[in-house]
Amino acid sequence: MSRTGTMSDRLTCAPSRAARELGLKRGEFDLAVNLGFIRTVPNKGGGGPRVALAEIDHLRSGDGFPDALRGRVATVGTTAGAELMGVAPTRFTSLARYGLLIPVKFYLNRYRTVVWLYLAEELRQFAAERSHIRLLTARRTPPEIREGMKAGMDRRPRNWRGRHVGFLTRQAGDDPWARAGAVASLLDPADVADVVRDPRERTRLARCHPRLPAHGTPGSPTAELAETLMTASEPDEVAWFRADLAHTMETARRHDAEASTPSPAPPAGPNPLVPLPAPPAGPDPLAPPPAPTAERRPEHPDPTPPHGLLSWLRRRRHRPAG
Repeated sequence: MSRTGTMSDRLTCAPSRAARELGLKRGEFDLAVNLGFIRTVPNKGGGGPRVALAEIDHLRSGDGFPDALRGRVATVGTTAGAELMGVAPTRFTSLARYGLLIPVKFYLNRYRTVVWLYLAEELRQFAAERSHIRLLTARRTPPEIREGMKAGMDRRPRNWRGRHVGFLTRQAGDDPWARAGAVASLLDPADVADVVRDPRERTRLARCHPRLPAHGTPGSPTAELAETLMTASEPDEVAWFRADLAHTMETARRHDAEASTPSPAPPAGPNPLVPLPAPPAGPDPLAPPPAPTAERRPEHPDPTPPHGLLSWLRRRRHRPAG
């Protein structure tokens, strides 16, 4: 193992150990990660994400540990949830089917009946809202909810998918292909093929699919029912997922294009490795002065007459005798 891998293992741990250190069951731990209560780090050596030991120390030093952390991820079903909110189970089911209570998990029991689970903390908050008093205490369910129940409305699967895609994209982080894979994982393959026409891109997208919750043996009736619940089905919901997939794919393509584009050339300017042309030669202050150039003096047409004694003798010599 490389030194980097060894150091990473010393500073992080596997999710199973992190769950034990935090006093959580594995399902509670996974839910805490989905909800952002526990931060994970990528595994540089491959495999699933890991948890930094510093993160575990931080959580263990929090007020009310471990009960406070377990309380934030506690889930309840219909019966316990109705008791928690002080309503009858039928009223609770009506509110959930109408879409006012959003499930966070589900499982299929041995009769292949879907059991939806809700965050207990969210149910308490819902019941504490003054605007919800009429929904909880009125003798009869509001008429709009009754009409929805008569029409067979059940928004629980859709609300779970909407919530779960948020979990998956949060875990994908800044990786655009992982984010696109998260959206594609909740769409029917035919819809994915219609949005992503390039087979090579679909292959890459499939490699980026996150691991969805497993329910039963692959190919069994239980697994097929769970797959149906995890696949967008309502027309407007499918349209939303398709539009989101198209958007995330454009982001992934643009990311690849930017990564493969060479760095732009530096702006035009003097190259420090190429000498600049020498400036025009000027006078060198250290050079000796140039030799004077012979200059021909102009000749005067009339020489200056001599003066003084010599001039007087010359005048007597040329004076006529008398």
